[in-house]
Amino acid sequence: MSKEARVTFAGKDIDVVWDTRLCIHVAECGRASGELFVGGRKPWCQPDLVGPDDVVDVVERCPSGALSYEDRHGGRVEAPAAGNTVHVACNGPLFFRGELRIANAPGDMPGVKFRAALCRCGASKNKPFCDNSHEGADFFDYGSIGEKGTPLDGQGGPLEIEPCKDGPLVCSGALSMYTAAGRLAWQGNSVALCRCGGSANKPFCDGTHSRNGFRSD
Repeated sequence: MSKEARVTFAGKDIDVVWDTRLCIHVAECGRASGELFVGGRKPWCQPDLVGPDDVVDVVERCPSGALSYEDRHGGRVEAPAAGNTVHVACNGPLFFRGELRIANAPGDMPGVKFRAALCRCGASKNKPFCDNSHEGADFFDYGSIGEKGTPLDGQGGPLEIEPCKDGPLVCSGALSMYTAAGRLAWQGNSVALCRCGGSANKPFCDGTHSRNGFRSD
């Protein structure tokens, strides 16, 4: 890991950690009201300019897990969302939230235990994570979902996410899937999601990865 991969912005009560390997510049932090993040300022993140609860609120908005926090007094610890969800972004990644267990995710990426943006265009150089390669890869999908799945008995519990070699993301655990327009479209406990970019039934895998030369490495 390079020295710049994780940058810590220290505060009296709470530190903010920014992981450049995961940041896709959605700007939930930069556009938040208040003085925590201000573009062009050095340092651009100053935790002591807002209260610790405001730090937690803004950091947990980060959809990729690039931002996390460390309470110096141990009182504030991020907890998973009440239910596991995935939002299918228009022409973009799969945004997961919940109690996430992404297979082989580096141990020094604490944010992706709760929030993650996973590639579905097939072009990321940081698989399984999105790196915005979809913007130059002619990947187009408006994030609609046609299938309904099976209603869930419960919302919580861990969601195991297995990025299969040269294949889909296999998710095991209670999961609710939302379209890019915000509609709750699918629920179930097991699903294989396309990450090669070629499925004719996006966001679901249809086996196209075995024919289009997709490589996960």
